Amino acid sequence: MKVTFLGSGTSQGIPIIACDCEVCTSADLRDKRLRSSIMVQYNDKTIVVDTGPDFREQMLREKVKTLDAVLYTHAHRDHLAGLDDIRGFNYKMKRAIDLYCEKRVETAIRSEFYYAFEEPKYPGVPDLNLHTITDAPFELFNLLIEPIQVYHHKLPVLGFKFDKFVYITDANSIKHREMEMIKGCEVLVLNALRKEPHISHFTLEEAVKLVEIIKPGQAYFTHISHQMGTHKAVETELPQNIHLAYDGLVIEL
Repeated sequence: MKVTFLGSGTSQGIPIIACDCEVCTSADLRDKRLRSSIMVQYNDKTIVVDTGPDFREQMLREKVKTLDAVLYTHAHRDHLAGLDDIRGFNYKMKRAIDLYCEKRVETAIRSEFYYAFEEPKYPGVPDLNLHTITDAPFELFNLLIEPIQVYHHKLPVLGFKFDKFVYITDANSIKHREMEMIKGCEVLVLNALRKEPHISHFTLEEAVKLVEIIKPGQAYFTHISHQMGTHKAVETELPQNIHLAYDGLVIEL
């Protein structure tokens, strides 16, 4: 299995005008953070988790030729807004793309991208097959995927476990049952927004403490805001088995 970080950043704390902060002016490519998403490739299949506003740019950067499925963690715009650009894969592959999400996410997709579901279908709109999932495990392309229910303040969000790889973003609470599911995984990806407290995201300190409880082989923090500081500076503060993720990072399992 090959996992590529399409993006490791967030809309939280990102300047919307020209900025001279240390992250914006950094020459280190690891500080150029697009919105959080990963790509999982195995058995000649390609799965993407979340299609944020940077989805098109991420697919072009990684030279992705085919897309077999998309999984969604939740329906916030920074994880959903790029869905329209899936139409390029429809055109190339000559088929609909399968989307897997909870019912509340499906409702958001049908509302925000209503034109993809109208009849008669307008030529060229995104062609989508929606599949409703819950927190029950399901199989996709001969791989067992286990959804992990976490909480983004009061909003239920799904993380995903692919064999011994676990991906959790946009969370500040994980209950005991889910903690037991992921303990001892080989690789854990967890959101760590910044050092200061936040109402719906783990801080850097909280994420480190959680890693110490779960005890993965390696951990990577994602959904990183500019407020966290530069990759180089923060890496020096982390334990040996914990790292900041960065766009384009590849993990082989």
